[in-house]
Amino acid sequence: MKLRLGARGSALSRVQAEWVARALAQRADVEIVTIRTTGDRLSAAGAPIGWKGDFTKELDAALLGHEIDLAVHSLKDVPSALPPGVALAAVPKREDPADVLVASPRRAFAELPPGARVGTSSPRRRAQLLAARPDLDVFDARGNVDTRLRRLAEGKWDAIVLARAGLARLGRLGDICDVFAPEILLPAIGQGALAVVARADDPAVGDVLSSIEDGASRSEVAAERSLLAGLEAGCHAPVAGLARASAGRVSLTGAVFSPDGRRMLRESAEDAAGRAAELGRALAERLLARGAAGILAEATA
Repeated sequence: MKLRLGARGSALSRVQAEWVARALAQRADVEIVTIRTTGDRLSAAGAPIGWKGDFTKELDAALLGHEIDLAVHSLKDVPSALPPGVALAAVPKREDPADVLVASPRRAFAELPPGARVGTSSPRRRAQLLAARPDLDVFDARGNVDTRLRRLAEGKWDAIVLARAGLARLGRLGDICDVFAPEILLPAIGQGALAVVARADDPAVGDVLSSIEDGASRSEVAAERSLLAGLEAGCHAPVAGLARASAGRVSLTGAVFSPDGRRMLRESAEDAAGRAAELGRALAERLLARGAAGILAEATA
């Protein structure tokens, strides 16, 4: 079976696509098709990303137009509602979803001096960094992973915060100086997971992709994405969530933050893995009942 796999123009997306191609090699001949997205162009220019769909919409259009047969994304870049006709066909085994610190010179988070310049483009990370260390100066750090690491080496910041999964896939785990516990820095929704999407009416491709599906990872991201959808929070909202699936159960912790990190609501719960989406919705309702909507409105105003 011949399949055309769409991937973004970034180095990380290419690595992800090559992994999918290798994983499917025994069942399909996979050709990687590079499609430059709006998100790629904005990121290269150092401009802010308007919404998560900026990283996916061109690939979705190519998929629905039968130019490609499937596409791979970092799941945290995928909007909580997929376009009609596009299905989340496979969630492979998830990488460690933790956030990590890369510093120059090398040192741990607790060793950063007061006033240290820490770079991140994520409102979620910014809020939690300031909650843990209000003495830090947190700056915007845009661009792909290689760009941020280069600017760190050039002295633009004293440290940057990145996803461990991206560094793992790029073979750069040696750059990590510290790994944040979720109690300090709760990850982004879907962080560490890949999303392989296909046309909803293409069962042949869905059958091929079943070979790389991981049930536990699917349950985890279902809970997290349902939490995000229930909060009706966009990509600029400081929302975090981490689910863990084991032995037929899934636990979920979710949180919302004010931009300065001074206000935080956090809730945890668990349920059967088959009820992961219901768990996410229930946790969102608990956060909303405690005033999450007001905090999110402040963050996105």
